[in-house]
This record gives sequence, structure tokens and C-alpha cells, in this order.
Amino acid sequence: MDSCAAWTLLSAILACFYWADGVELTFELPDNAKECFYQEILKNVTATLEFQVVTGGQYDVDVSLEAPNREIIYRQVKSQFDTHTFTAQIAGVYAACFSNEFSTFSHKLVYMDFQVGDEQPLPGLGEHVTVMTQVCMSLILYYKQGYNNLTNW
Repeated sequence: MDSCAAWTLLSAILACFYWADGVELTFELPDNAKECFYQEILKNVTATLEFQVVTGGQYDVDVSLEAPNREIIYRQVKSQFDTHTFTAQIAGVYAACFSNEFSTFSHKLVYMDFQVGDEQPLPGLGEHVTVMTQVCMSLILYYKQGYNNLTNW
């Protein structure tokens, strides 16, 4: 790959991170370790931190959410999953930290979604009927007809 193409690719990747309104990822948390993820949030913007331990040990981690002024605004100890929604009281960089420091031998796989602001609906998913809703409605009608046939038999 020539240098021009590499810079274009790097610029596109950085632009995606710049315009992102949060982060969603799955990461490995080694035993006896702590990992933090940082997100800039403007004042009076609502954000949601959601997490779930996917694999490892007792499926538990310590979680904390720290405001830019170092105030802990959310904390869970040995939790398997949770969702916390808050409104930023001050603008700045917030830290979501996951700790497995209490474990000496089992690493964890953790899913995390840090959504900032209102989540935009997926394109094309308005109130119109989709293929999946048609399938669901067909199944409901099928079972209702089957039930009615059984009760009338």
C-alpha cells in the first residue's frame, strides 16, 4: 500500500472515531487487571453505560464511572451485568473502568456499550412493515388458526 492510500485510510478511520457518539465493544480483561475507556460528553447530554460479562470465572467484574472532576457517579462491585443512564452535569472526559483485580487466575470477556446522546434509529426502520414483522405476524396467524382448529375439532 503506498503512503497516499495509507494516509487516506488512516484519515477515514480517525474521522469515524471523531464523529462516533459512543463506543460498543467486547474486550478481554485479564486477571488482576483494570481497564478504563474514555468518552468526552458535553454538559446536559444523556449517556448510557451498559455492560455484561460474557465469559470467565464467576462472570463478575467491578465497574465504576468517573466524572471529569474525579467524582465517582456509578459503582458496581462483582456485577455480572447492568445498565446505568445519567445526564452529564459537567462537560469533559468521563471514564468507564472495569476491574478484575480481585481475581488471581480467571480472565473475563466483557461486552460494553457507552452510548452518548440519543441513539439514532437504524436507517430505513421507521414504522413500515419489515420482512421480520411479516414473518412474526404470519406465525401468529398460523398458530391462532391451528389453535382454533384444535378447539373446534
